Amino acid sequence: MTTTAPFPASTEARLAYARQVADAVLFEGYVLYPYRASAAKNRLRWQFGVLVPPAWAAAGDEHDFQHTEILMERRTGAELAVQVRFLHAQRRTVERARPDGTFEPVAELHLDDRVLTAWDEGVEEHTDLTVPTADLTPEGTDVPFTRPAHEETETVRDADGTVVGRLVRRREAISGRLRLSAEELPGPYRAFKLTALVENTSAWRPEPGAARDAALPHSLIATHVLLQLSGGAFLSLTDPPQWAAGAVAGCRNLHTWPVLAGEPGRADLVLSSPIILDDHPAIAPESLGTLYDATEIDEILALRTAALTDQEKREARGTDARAAAVIDLADSMPPEVLDRLHGAIRSLDAVTTGAPGAGPDPFTATDRDPFEDHGTARPDTPWWDPGGDTGVDPERDEILVDGRPVRAGSRVVLRPGKRRTDAQDLFLHGRTAQVEAVLHDVDGGVHLAVTVDGDPGADIRREQGRYLYFQPDEVRHPEETT
Repeated sequence: MTTTAPFPASTEARLAYARQVADAVLFEGYVLYPYRASAAKNRLRWQFGVLVPPAWAAAGDEHDFQHTEILMERRTGAELAVQVRFLHAQRRTVERARPDGTFEPVAELHLDDRVLTAWDEGVEEHTDLTVPTADLTPEGTDVPFTRPAHEETETVRDADGTVVGRLVRRREAISGRLRLSAEELPGPYRAFKLTALVENTSAWRPEPGAARDAALPHSLIATHVLLQLSGGAFLSLTDPPQWAAGAVAGCRNLHTWPVLAGEPGRADLVLSSPIILDDHPAIAPESLGTLYDATEIDEILALRTAALTDQEKREARGTDARAAAVIDLADSMPPEVLDRLHGAIRSLDAVTTGAPGAGPDPFTATDRDPFEDHGTARPDTPWWDPGGDTGVDPERDEILVDGRPVRAGSRVVLRPGKRRTDAQDLFLHGRTAQVEAVLHDVDGGVHLAVTVDGDPGADIRREQGRYLYFQPDEVRHPEETT
């Protein structure tokens, strides 16, 4: 029997672990730097996981559903906990108080600490249910959900306590449906294909000529699904066991992608989100709070935010409570905390140094350094210190192109590969260039730094070290093009 009662504490604790990442999905792009409603970036919002009403989906390019399929191995008596999460757009307008006690709509309301403007806030919504896995059938179970229309007002006072205006917040009614089904796979492994379909079933219809902005209050925004299995395991879609590879290839995921969301080594949690993630995603421990702009680096974003003018900060604080929290976070961040955002090393490679039974240590068995004769760097050379690696010399190293050596000073013909997406490469195709350096990256890749023949800024590029970079398979030797 399917229930919509609150989850037990053990289930809630597991879902809470996955919600650390799910929250980043829910609020990705919610409000972008510089965190003001007037900023151009914040005028076109709600880009991910927007399930619009069916009438709007039929008329445009957006969708009214998400379809998730993933494989699971269930134990006898196991239960499946499902949580559908989304944002409900709440339209906020600003009104100024008149002397007669009434209110009039205004574009802005200026206070000492903030500037209030019209804005669409996001109210977090979720639908929870638990279903015994034995009750899941190929025909499926429908679970409808609704959110009623709502209106509220907030009185705005100045520093003296005088009423100067109010905020009026309105939410439109929305409705949706979750359909769950499971189908046993053929074969001896007793695995099941689980399907979770989330649909917007709202009856709203657009007026002729309506813009997308009119559909958003009736939409499920940043929609994603959390799944938790009390007994058994989900199978990764990116790294399945060999026996399940064929069934995984047959899974159909539309407008969403499911990944294992628990700790590495556990497979009881899944996050199906409109943003594609790797299995076992995690929030960086250095992150101090949500900045709502994952396309930026936290350190840069924090520094930029702290550098906003006082007027810009007043506008950001009046835009949204979450934006105000970002401003306060940047203003209060001590230097030692900011230093934590400056970079992190996630893993290190171990070097065997004469462990018992491992044989002699090649660096201590003789007085001779075996790397001297080969001109290569010792493994303990720091990767971030180019000057410490005597095994590479960009000005004298060479590689073979079309069977001929190419080094600094050589000329090549540029043939940008298909991997590139910069339109400028179209204009460089077939141009001759001079190789300025042969560079090796920490992953073993080789890159040619070049200046293009006929470029009037070539001398400045050389002086500043600002070159164009190509891989060896993106150039030809001039003699091979004649």
